[in-house]
Amino acid sequence: MTAAEGASPRVLIADDQTLIRTGFRLILTARGITVVGEAADGAEAVAEARRLRPDVVLMDIRMPTMDGLEATARILEQIPECRVLILTTFDLDRYVYTALSAGASGFLLKDVTPEHLAAAVRLVDTGDALLAPSITRRLVERFASGAGAAQDGPSAHAGLAALTPREREVLTLLGRGLSNLELAAELTLSEATVKSHVARIFAKLALRDRAQAVVLAYETGLVRPGAPGAGSSPGR
Repeated sequence: MTAAEGASPRVLIADDQTLIRTGFRLILTARGITVVGEAADGAEAVAEARRLRPDVVLMDIRMPTMDGLEATARILEQIPECRVLILTTFDLDRYVYTALSAGASGFLLKDVTPEHLAAAVRLVDTGDALLAPSITRRLVERFASGAGAAQDGPSAHAGLAALTPREREVLTLLGRGLSNLELAAELTLSEATVKSHVARIFAKLALRDRAQAVVLAYETGLVRPGAPGAGSSPGR
């Protein structure tokens, strides 16, 4: 549910700290982004997301009643077109990895600058993923094996067999964090052709965005921790 082209994303802020919610509301509103609601815990976030149908949810992880992980899973199950940005105090939080696996489109540290916060909301609203390169590499490499990453070659994910050899190659490079422009250069293809490959991969594997593609590439063993280029910046 991305905002119409040129329109302001509609945002729901979920955090148990009133000052955080107020501060983010002021920052976003001042930059032309509409905040449609706030929630003080995960259960309220789910209810408000269902009622308000926001384009983007800013979701804290540690909240009472229901944490941000469960709330993220429930929101994306009920409103799959919504985008969730995870808010965290620590950049190596195992829960962020779980949230990305559940379909969150990225994460932000709570000390994010106002400009970066607004840009992040607009970015994920376009359907892109927000993955800070160095943090994402450490995060995925640290927790992917514990979440079931393959150790002896790519695992038989239900959809991998449906990929063509070229699509499999593109997914591997996506997992290493290459942007579409970088993919085009690496594979000697046009950017339009790369976008077509990426779209087909997402459709075949039921992936929401590049964040899930990165997680899947690690979990299936297509990309191994420490692989050349792993964790560089995913682009559009």
